[in-house]
Amino acid sequence: MSELFDAVDALVASRSPLPSAEERKRLRQAHGLTLDEVAAALKVRRATVSAWESTKKPTEPRGPEREAYARLLKQLAELYPAPQERTAPVPATFTGTSEPAEAGTLSAPPAPEAAAVTDHENTQAPTPVTSAPAAAPRPARTTRPASTSRRPGARKAAPAATPAGSADPRFENGPLAVVDVEDGKAVAYCTGGLVLDVPAKSLPSLVDWTLKEAKLGQPKLSGPGKDADPLLVLTEAALERYGLPATLTEQDRVAGRIPEGHKAIKQLTRAQWQLTKRGFGPWARIYRPAQGSERACVQLCIPSWNALDTRHWGAAGRLAPAELARVLGVYASRVMTPRGSTAVTGLELMTALHPPTRATAPDEHGKRTSEHNPGSLGKDPIDPMDWPPCEVPDGHPVLKDLPRFHVRGPDEKLFEESFDWARTLTDAECTLRHLVGLDVNLAFGAGANGLTVGLGAPTHVKAPAFDPKLPGSWLVDLSHVDLSRVKAGKEWVELDGSLLPSPFTPKGERPEGPAWYVTPTVAYAVELGYEVRPLEAWVRYENGRYLDGWYTRLRDAYLATMADLGVDADLSPADFLAAMDGYKDRDPQLAILVSAIKATVKGGIGKLRERPRGEGWRPGEPWRALSRPTWRPDIRAAVISRTRINLHRKIVKHAAFTGQYPVAVNHDCVVYAVDGESPLDFLPYREGKPLPGGFKLGINPGLVKHEGTQTVLWGEEVRDRFDAPELNLARYIKDGTVTDVDHGE
Repeated sequence: MSELFDAVDALVASRSPLPSAEERKRLRQAHGLTLDEVAAALKVRRATVSAWESTKKPTEPRGPEREAYARLLKQLAELYPAPQERTAPVPATFTGTSEPAEAGTLSAPPAPEAAAVTDHENTQAPTPVTSAPAAAPRPARTTRPASTSRRPGARKAAPAATPAGSADPRFENGPLAVVDVEDGKAVAYCTGGLVLDVPAKSLPSLVDWTLKEAKLGQPKLSGPGKDADPLLVLTEAALERYGLPATLTEQDRVAGRIPEGHKAIKQLTRAQWQLTKRGFGPWARIYRPAQGSERACVQLCIPSWNALDTRHWGAAGRLAPAELARVLGVYASRVMTPRGSTAVTGLELMTALHPPTRATAPDEHGKRTSEHNPGSLGKDPIDPMDWPPCEVPDGHPVLKDLPRFHVRGPDEKLFEESFDWARTLTDAECTLRHLVGLDVNLAFGAGANGLTVGLGAPTHVKAPAFDPKLPGSWLVDLSHVDLSRVKAGKEWVELDGSLLPSPFTPKGERPEGPAWYVTPTVAYAVELGYEVRPLEAWVRYENGRYLDGWYTRLRDAYLATMADLGVDADLSPADFLAAMDGYKDRDPQLAILVSAIKATVKGGIGKLRERPRGEGWRPGEPWRALSRPTWRPDIRAAVISRTRINLHRKIVKHAAFTGQYPVAVNHDCVVYAVDGESPLDFLPYREGKPLPGGFKLGINPGLVKHEGTQTVLWGEEVRDRFDAPELNLARYIKDGTVTDVDHGE
């Protein structure tokens, strides 16, 4: 009979409907499964599983694969039931004014340029960027009646084009609030223009009010993750009300916190609240130890203590409370609730999307326990003494036995950094009129997209065969790669190698012997047509595309915000250049947001190799950052390598097709000497289509925009003025201002 029952079950499964493509993807991600893992389990191709989850044109599995897939989805649905009436808040469309936008949606952006980001087989279609209809404006300062005696009073501020809270009733007033004082009373400006009366008269009572009555916070970004803690931004008036200094003294600024004996901290201690080891600084966290799954934690942001770094947040710290709530609220809805600097938030976003642990299936007693979440970096850091010496920065504990003044060379240390290369102009280039700069959009994000990185500790291998699919660090001699003759695609091309930077060193110099490189760099040498023979390697057999979700969320945030500023992803090259002209002036507040998103990408990658930050550290001793699982210099090196290689590939394609060579490259900016003033004057577009694999104008990550144009005479004059024949002009091409020689340190 069991065989008959099995046959009946199979028959039912072969005809029963499957969940929607969106639900299939949600269930897979909730369990921390990658496309590769599902494909391996079902014995199908990765692209097949991706097609089953495609929101554009999903395909349906058939045969035994369908039965197995249905069984997988059924089990996952039992573990992660679909939330009822619960969706993450979606930002409303901005119109470039302070008035609410009309109802509508943003068009979904086309996929980023596949050739520049990842190979075609591994390219995933981007998630469409959508926007919920904006709420109709209500009269300013109207009162919303409280539902209970404990509910804070609420009133409406001047209309703002941000969502008024979350669909989750626990966080109906949004992720954050800016606390100010008006007419002697404390008020909290929330997203969507909502203003709450704040009855709290002390700092401990403010924390209590936030957790018990304010209904602030944000739903988790991943199934096994945690909801975001509420964020309070305190104005100078609020600081005065709650007994905190309006600004930090020089001593406190250097320490990054107010003294532990401050009366406000004593108040918190008496109320049994605690601070993290960072103390009470610009991004203080006030908490009590979690009771089971219940968290009690409030994040503070204090702009007048320089919490919002002007390099990344511009004038945000000087905005009016309602305007600041708008900017931070949209950032929270599109990226995440800020947890610190943009760099800290970029790193926290990685963890929020790949939580280190998840709950197991219930045992026979219905009890769940915690286990490692596949695809994450886990909850435990790599032991400092297990790190490959080649991957760590100077002063790391694993290098403590090196002589004190020893300088490591390329055969001892990874030098995977961004380009900083320039050359003198040729005689022919000196007869041209202009220098035109191109800048790669969200370059490090594009470098992270589709990148396979190590998830666990490395394994040391002697004389390995190079595997381009295996992340790791390889000691190999690439000095034989001759840029005068390389493969561009499948064809060998002849180039002037003296006019090209080497892709194997940040300064563009040809390597002179064995050196350490990460996988993308060595793979590019093979792509150029040359054999490689590594001497040794540190490889990571446990690996995955850890940064894909991180990239996708930041890409969508960037594209949605640029669309709000009038720069859409489907513009023609000429229209794109026109739309980029003065886009920041259309809504200065959203322009701040663009800068913050870009800083989140770059800072998050940089934070993967955080250096010591004082605190009495001495070389050879561990520092605070080493204690977290996200201290991963190998992942940082891989992203930077991929970004540098992506740019070099475009440079080679362009040179092979046009005979034009760059005169300077700085990070993600490349400069050419040409006759015209616009990128359209020298980029080889044919009937609106760009050179395949070359530079393409557009707003998607990996595509390029116009960075700036200066005259050739300007370039020669500044080089003469500073007696620097190879001054990197890409560093100054944007506005032409050069006050001193910048050596890029």
